[in-house]
Amino acid sequence: MADTAIAAPIMGSRRILGMSRPVFALTALGLLALVSIVCFMTIGAKGSWSFVIPFRGRKVLALCLVAYSVAVSTVLFQTVTNNRILTPSIMGFDALYVLLKTSIVFFLGAGALAGIDPQIQFGVEIVVMVVFSGLLFRWLFLGEERSLTLLVLVGIVFGILFRSLSQFMQRMLDPNAFQVLQDSFFASFGTIDTTLLLLSSAIIVVASVVALRIGHTFDVLSLGRAQAINLGVPYQRTVVIILMLVSVMVAVSTALVGPITFFGLLVASLAHSLVGTSRHRYVLPAAALLAITCLVGGQTILERIFAFDTALSIIIEFLGGIVFIILVLRRSAR
Repeated sequence: MADTAIAAPIMGSRRILGMSRPVFALTALGLLALVSIVCFMTIGAKGSWSFVIPFRGRKVLALCLVAYSVAVSTVLFQTVTNNRILTPSIMGFDALYVLLKTSIVFFLGAGALAGIDPQIQFGVEIVVMVVFSGLLFRWLFLGEERSLTLLVLVGIVFGILFRSLSQFMQRMLDPNAFQVLQDSFFASFGTIDTTLLLLSSAIIVVASVVALRIGHTFDVLSLGRAQAINLGVPYQRTVVIILMLVSVMVAVSTALVGPITFFGLLVASLAHSLVGTSRHRYVLPAAALLAITCLVGGQTILERIFAFDTALSIIIEFLGGIVFIILVLRRSAR
């Protein structure tokens, strides 16, 4: 029954160039992502290709890792919460990241940000964010069913707590130390530490394999808690696994580039609109391809074509914030 209900939007959709709407959307998005990558690798390239390809290739891989992590974690989080407005970042991850960076500078000094081994710092950030999110999500979703208001309220409360602690420590910092610290408060897609790619790739691959093994439950979970239990899904166990996967992916993307609040919401909402169905076999790859196109294509346009110094994250967060407001207004209108 569940499969029939979920598949209904696909069977009723019109065909484009002999393909169903979801397949056509995935094909178009795949081509766009490929074009974005090729343009990033070739436009403005000078010198030996033996240097250009590895140098730019590492940047492309980093952007793709971040895009994939943000897109997949957002879609899965919305599946568990059964709400398309919420994202993991709204639950206070950005404030926790700022608190971690501030604590390092406050207790160890400004030179610690550059002095500490990047892989050690990366690992600590991931562990702290995963532990925090695991405890928070477990309390929110494994007991009685919580309301949207409570979810947002808890995220806001933790965000305020972390920001208050951060601001308290920042007020006592030396101005030079604060200036060094402030650079890490904003997402930067152009200065990703490529030495962390191997570790990040390994973590994301393992998380993806685990997600693939339980992928058959995603569509059922999107029907709601009661329906999923009635259809035989081990709800508590499955939700714990998904939330931990979300935590790991968000932690990796945040540790690589910094806090990203609305980017996941932007690509997840566009993916649902483009594929015209809620089936995860189409939504997940569509969201990932959209995210890759936005990051790689946007970075190509800003860096290679217009030579702008404007951070891509500013534009993405602005557009994502607009999408968030639109979704909230639509929900209120209902």
